[in-house]
Amino acid sequence: MVTGCSGQVGRYLVQQAAIGGWTIASFDREQLDITDFVLVEQAVKKFKPDVIINAAAYTAVDKAESEVSHSYAANCDGPANLANAARVNGAVIIHISTDYVFSGDKAGPYAEGDLVCPLGVYGASKLAGEMAVSENCARHIILRTAWVFGEYGNNFVKTMLRIGSQRCHLGVVADQFGGPTYAGDAAAALLIMARYTLESGFEQWGIYHFSGAPYVSWHDFASTIFDKAVAQGLMANVPRVDSIISADYPTPARRPANSCLDCSRILSVFGITPSDWGAALSNLGPYMPA
Repeated sequence: MVTGCSGQVGRYLVQQAAIGGWTIASFDREQLDITDFVLVEQAVKKFKPDVIINAAAYTAVDKAESEVSHSYAANCDGPANLANAARVNGAVIIHISTDYVFSGDKAGPYAEGDLVCPLGVYGASKLAGEMAVSENCARHIILRTAWVFGEYGNNFVKTMLRIGSQRCHLGVVADQFGGPTYAGDAAAALLIMARYTLESGFEQWGIYHFSGAPYVSWHDFASTIFDKAVAQGLMANVPRVDSIISADYPTPARRPANSCLDCSRILSVFGITPSDWGAALSNLGPYMPA
């Protein structure tokens, strides 16, 4: 059972699960309001899933600062409902979380057990969702990821290509670092973990990190996107990309300066390697503005 099936990761989950031979029930926001306990209970009881993958979330980071109740409803109450239904019906729940649970002050990549200290409402609501999942269902996996992009939905790659096709130069933040993550790779990782959880004797529950390699700044990521777009004949010229600092581009919500995630645990338990974001940019045609 997949919730948030129309989102960046959810779209790939449904596609890849079908190819992989899973029997799937998928729901978007209109089909299942995960914040409604009764509706969630009814859906899970009807489908009787072995695994629930929650890809639904409120992800408007800046709007969350003023839409606190909406953020917590989707990112905490919804996951709590799904986890409770999973427990009652004997299912596993796999829940997607975020690097925003960290402050970004650490030197070096964040491991799963590092201190959490979100900087804003979005991160705090996602952290509350992690806690709700772990408290309501023992058989759970929480997958934190970062800087997700893909052919579906809105994301940094699409924004850069749109702006880059309109301007000769632009400024991009160079003091925030992380591992860009291709949504298709995140979906593949989730399905690998789902398979493992159904094996007899599996007990490696808890939190895992999955993101891309190598770590880069947003400025570096943008520069690579433009270089590849020109190489693929999708843009005539590479725009000038100026380095700016976060203070030059103020937003309602603060972002972690360090979003680098240590992905060694997911490798050791599941054999899952970091997302190769460079390879994922090898065909930028679907990302180009119409």
